[in-house]
Amino acid sequence: MPPLRCAAMSVSNASAPPSRTLWLDGALVPWETARVHVLSQSLARGSLIFDYMSVHETPRGAAIFRLRDHVERFVASARLVGLPLAQDAATLCDACKTAVRANPGAKVVKLNAYFASEEVDVVPADDRLSVAALAYDPWGDVLLRKSQPPARPPKTVRLWVEKEIRQRRADILHPHAKVAGNYTAAMIAKWRARKAGYDEIVLLDERGNLTETPTANFFLVDAAGVLRSAPDEAVLLGVTRRSVLELADAEDIKTTRDEPLPLKALATAREAFLTGTSAGVWPVESADGRPIGRECPGPVTRRLRERFQRVVAGEDAQFAHWLERVND
Repeated sequence: MPPLRCAAMSVSNASAPPSRTLWLDGALVPWETARVHVLSQSLARGSLIFDYMSVHETPRGAAIFRLRDHVERFVASARLVGLPLAQDAATLCDACKTAVRANPGAKVVKLNAYFASEEVDVVPADDRLSVAALAYDPWGDVLLRKSQPPARPPKTVRLWVEKEIRQRRADILHPHAKVAGNYTAAMIAKWRARKAGYDEIVLLDERGNLTETPTANFFLVDAAGVLRSAPDEAVLLGVTRRSVLELADAEDIKTTRDEPLPLKALATAREAFLTGTSAGVWPVESADGRPIGRECPGPVTRRLRERFQRVVAGEDAQFAHWLERVND
C-alpha cells in the first residue's frame, strides 16, 4: 500500500470572500439565495445533469475553453436522460458568459439542470427544469466560506485499478450522459481508494478493459509508442480528451481509440496520463503501486501538457478558436 500523500494549500483569512452571483433561469441572483428543497426530485433521484468547463485569463481577456463543445454535450446529456431542457445552445452559452462576467476571478463554470419541485414519485409531476450557470474559483473563495477547502491535487497521480465496481453500463445510464446518478458507484470506489493512499481510480468495463476515471479520461503510451485511449462508446466524451487527441495529431503523435484497452497494457506502458477540465493533462506515476515507465511525466505527456498549457493561455494561434472570450 502506498503511503498517504497530502498536498498542502496556503489559505489566507485576511479578507472576506467576495460576493458571488449565479445565472438562474435567466437572471443573476445572489449565490446564498440559490436553494432547493430536500424533496427536490433531482436531489432525491440523482436526475441532475451538468457540465463543467474552465475559464482562463488570456492576453485578450477572460475566455472559456471550448464553451460551445461543452454546451453541446450538456444538451446531449439532457437528450440521453430525457430531461425537457427548454433553453437552446445559444442561450446556454450566453448564460455561461454572463456568469463569468459577473464573477471576476472565476476559474470554472458549471452548468446544472434539475427538477427543483418537491416530489414524492420517481417521475416528477412538475417537469419544469431549472437551469443554473455558476462561475467560481473551486480552490478559492467559494469553498472557504464555510468549510476547510480540499487539498490541491498532487503533481502526479498514484492510480488504483478498481476491480469491484465496474464502468457505467449503457443499459442502465449511458456513459455519455453527465447525470448525477452516474457518479454514485464511482464515488464509493474512489473514496475507498483515497483512504488506502491512492489519488485516483480507473474503472474497468464488463470485460475487464480499462476505460476512464470517475471525472477524467485515461490515456497510455503503449510499448510501440502509440497513444491509446478507450473507444468513444465506452467513456464520457471528454472535451479535454478530444482536444488532446487533436493536439496529438498536430504533434504527429500516433493515436488510436478504436480498440479496447486491455488491463495488461498497463504492465508494458511507457507512460500514462489523465485528461479533464480540472486535471488538464495530469501524469500518472504508478498503477496499483507499480511505476509506469522510466520517468514521470514521460516525453509524450510533457509535449502534450506543454502544448495544452500554451493553448489555454491564448499563446497558440493554431487553436485560438478553442477559447471563447466572455466579452465578445
